[in-house]
Formats: sequence, C-alpha cells, structure tokens
Amino acid sequence: MRYFLAIFAMVVVAVVAVLGFRGTHFRKPPLYIIPDMEFQPKLRPQTANSFFSNGRSSQLPVPGSIARSTTLQSIHGPVLAFENVPVNTGLISGTTNYVEHNQLRVTAELLKRGQQRFNISCAPCHGALADGNGITRKIGAMAVVANLHDKRIVEMTDGELFFIVTHGRNLMGAYGPTVAVPDRWAIIAYLRALQLARLGVEEDLPEPMRATLAQ
Repeated sequence: MRYFLAIFAMVVVAVVAVLGFRGTHFRKPPLYIIPDMEFQPKLRPQTANSFFSNGRSSQLPVPGSIARSTTLQSIHGPVLAFENVPVNTGLISGTTNYVEHNQLRVTAELLKRGQQRFNISCAPCHGALADGNGITRKIGAMAVVANLHDKRIVEMTDGELFFIVTHGRNLMGAYGPTVAVPDRWAIIAYLRALQLARLGVEEDLPEPMRATLAQ
C-alpha cells in the first residue's frame, strides 16, 4: 500500500507538472494528447485542390439544395422554407393543434402533382385507390395497412395528415426527409379527392353539376 501511494503521488505530480492546474494560463502552446479534433485537414476557399475532379476547393451546391432564402407560397402568403409556420409543420403557430385545411391553394395543377407523388410514395402500401390494398399487402410484406377511407382518417384535419406524413405513425415511417413540403400538401389534396370520389354524396356537388348525373 505504501508503494502504491508513493507511485500515485508521483503520477499526480508529473501530470500537474506537464499539464498544470485547471484554469491556469500558459504562454507556451498547449500539449495535445489527442490532436485529431484540433488539427483537421480542410479545404481553403478559392484555392486549388486535387480532391475534386475539377481541381477546385469551392464547389457548387449539390442538386436539390434548398437555400435558406427559398420561399414557399402558402394560402397566407410567401413564407421561408425553414420557418416554424403551419405550412411547414401542419400545426397552428405556437400551439400543438393541427391546422384544419390545406395550406396550399388547391388547383388542378396541385391535384395532378399530388396524384403523381401519391402513386410513387403512398400507393405501394395504401393502393392506388387509398383503400389499403397496395402491392406490399398483396405479397404479404405488410399485414396491416390503413384504409385511408376509414371514418377515423377521413375526419382527420389536413394538418394532422401532414404531420403523420412528415413524422410517421405506428407502422408508417416518416416521409419528411424524402417528400418535399409542397408535395406533402399536394398528396393530401389528392387524397381528399379520392375520399370525396368514394364517400361523397350528390349534395356535395355544385347545383349545375347535379343535373349531369342523370345523363
């Protein structure tokens, strides 16, 4: 025990002699035990570098990069793509409540885009008609897939659907990283059209269109 204490004391003295006390300031350069995080290879802007095929250190943004100044045109006007606003979150600002309606203006162009994105991202599981009979269920890859015409889902607000698409829920994964914000709202607009096509009644049609049903 005596030798252990002596060796321990020598180690303490050696460490203090080399590194000093906590908070002590030295004029000499510090001693780096693991220098990797302090001295790292880096590229200096506007200088030649052989790492890239074009020999430049400064590269153009990769395709699909979104500038912080990018704006999105919502029903409330233009907003920045990173702002904490309903069009980006599906939530009423400053609350945990979902917005009631789609935050983009629903047009024929938006519905067409929504149909395309729905068929790519949603139809494999939920089916082209949103009835839960997609290819993943038919081949047995997923035993439980939501029927998007269920009363529970039909009664969800557009904001909650946007939130689910973005973050996922239960067996459904998050599509926020792979589906852009405008496309998520477009998908929801198209889903509402599918739901209305299946569950709608004659009274949902404008008066001039009701007469065409009998033709």
